[in-house]
Amino acid sequence: MRIAVFRPDDGRAAAAASVLEALGAEPVVDPMLAVEPTGTVPRTDADYAVFTSTSGVELLAAANWPAGETVVCAIGSSTAAALREAGYTVDVVPDDYSSAGLVAALADRVDGARVEVARSDHGSDVLPDGLVDAGAYVHETTLYRLVRPAGAGSSTDLAARGQLAGACFTASMTVENFLAAADERGIRAPAVAGLNDAVVGCIGEPTRERAERAGIDVDVVPEVAAFEALAEAVVERARGP
Repeated sequence: MRIAVFRPDDGRAAAAASVLEALGAEPVVDPMLAVEPTGTVPRTDADYAVFTSTSGVELLAAANWPAGETVVCAIGSSTAAALREAGYTVDVVPDDYSSAGLVAALADRVDGARVEVARSDHGSDVLPDGLVDAGAYVHETTLYRLVRPAGAGSSTDLAARGQLAGACFTASMTVENFLAAADERGIRAPAVAGLNDAVVGCIGEPTRERAERAGIDVDVVPEVAAFEALAEAVVERARGP
C-alpha cells in the first residue's frame, strides 16, 4: 500500500514515513516544500502574536523571541504543542484550526489592539483582513519562504502509472507543487487521474479546496489537523472494509 507524503525534508518527512510504516503502509516520501528562513523575527511590542506553523515556531525559538506580556495565539494543535515545547504559554487556540477560526476566536478581543502575524510568505489574506475588520492594527512578519525542492516529483510518476494507493497533502502548497512537478514532466492529466483512483487526504479545508479546484477528488479531511490523524484516515480508507 504505497502512500505519498509531501512533508519537508527537515525531520518531518522522516517522522511522517514512520507514522505510515506503523500503520502498515509503504511511504513514498516526496518532499514538496522546503523552508528558507528570512532571518526576521516577530515584533515584541504587540498585544497579540499569531503563529501558524511549527516551522515558524522553530525559527522564533531559535531566535529566543521574548513573548513578554504578548498574548500568544496558535492556529492549530501542532503549532500550539510546538510553542509549549519551546517554553511559550499558549493563550488562544481556536476550535476551528483555520485562519477563519482564529479570526472568529479573536474578533471580540482585538479592537484597537496591535496584532503581530508571523508566518510564511504564502499565507492567505483571510487572517490579516479578518483581524483588520475586527478593529486590530495588524503587522505581518515573514519568517520564512516556502519553495519547491529541486528534484521533487517522483510521486507524480507513480500517480500517473496508477501505483499509489493514497496521498497525504499537508498544505495548499504541497498540492500546487505536486501539480507543478507533474506539469514539468508533461503528465499532469494522468497524475491527477491516478490520484482520483487512489485515496486523497488533505489536512484542512484550505488544502482540500485547493486540491478540488485542480480537479483532484478529496476523500478524507480529518477532524484534527495533525499528520497522524490524516495518515490514519487515508490508510483506513485505502485498506477498505
